[in-house]
Amino acid sequence: MTGLRAAFLSQADSCEALESPFMGRILRMLPDLMAVTSDLSKRCASFEGELGPSGHSLPLRIASGLHALVLRSDAPNLTAVYPPNDVSDDVLRTALRNALTTHDTFLTNWITNTPQTNEVRRSAVLIATAQLLADRFDLPFSVSEMGASGGLNLMFDRFHLAVGSGYGPQSDVVLQPDWRGPLPVQAPLTIAERRGVDLHPLDSKSPEHALRLLAYLWPDQTERMIRTRAAIALQDAPVDSGDAINWLQHRLPAHKAGQIHFIYTTVAWQYFPVDSQTKGTALIADAGAKATNDAPLAWLSYETDGKKNGAALTLRLWPGNHTIELGRADFHGRWINWTAPTRLP
Repeated sequence: MTGLRAAFLSQADSCEALESPFMGRILRMLPDLMAVTSDLSKRCASFEGELGPSGHSLPLRIASGLHALVLRSDAPNLTAVYPPNDVSDDVLRTALRNALTTHDTFLTNWITNTPQTNEVRRSAVLIATAQLLADRFDLPFSVSEMGASGGLNLMFDRFHLAVGSGYGPQSDVVLQPDWRGPLPVQAPLTIAERRGVDLHPLDSKSPEHALRLLAYLWPDQTERMIRTRAAIALQDAPVDSGDAINWLQHRLPAHKAGQIHFIYTTVAWQYFPVDSQTKGTALIADAGAKATNDAPLAWLSYETDGKKNGAALTLRLWPGNHTIELGRADFHGRWINWTAPTRLP
């Protein structure tokens, strides 16, 4: 359990840094509460490689399974110690231990699936980037998201970005990041077609799949829960099941003249195998070489670059093969440090 213990503590540090003290508390408790003989512990022991945030994310899988029990109202004693309730460490520890014992089978089955999240606040970057592209080309968008999960961020044009005088329509999904830097230009934005892909896509209209999206949110972050439920209500874009690069290989040639093809990933590319990243980069570059002002191609990367201050925002744009650094953003979209040019080349 040494490797798993270290993974729990690492994930606790990350959650606390992302303003979830409750997740920090339970993640620090759980390693000592999981019975070695439980099916859950045995299942965890079967995982090989990195168990923490940069690998299998077993601590998040287990914590989300406990949260799912609360959301399903299947564990009243656990619900009684989860936010908004505030209890002592001893009471919380007892409730967690009982839940692990009583719901061992459910939790063991739950962690077989990879983490599935849709952090809607990341759409603030999508909105800002789309504004630049709409201003530059004055064309409708064809949108392609790789690693789309439940496809909530495919609906970015239906969210409201509340910075400056505001971007997008009035919406039940309001994004209010701590915005640093110049504001993007205002430009009319039209989505002609949108589609995503994921190895294990979630249908947000399915109660079971919506539960998985919500369970991976953190119980003491009520605003995220409200925002995600509102985004689920808006979601109507298809998300295909399959390998993202193979999907893109078929999608790129279908790009129509008179549209901007806007491709993006938000904290997903890093999980693709290296050979897939290499193939995907080459495919997009080859398609970009054929791009014209009437059929431009844009690729936004919202991904870690190994630095500690959030994710790097990089836009590649064709025709012209431009690489444009847009700034940096928090992994959960809480802040954006925008350094993009006022207008694109």
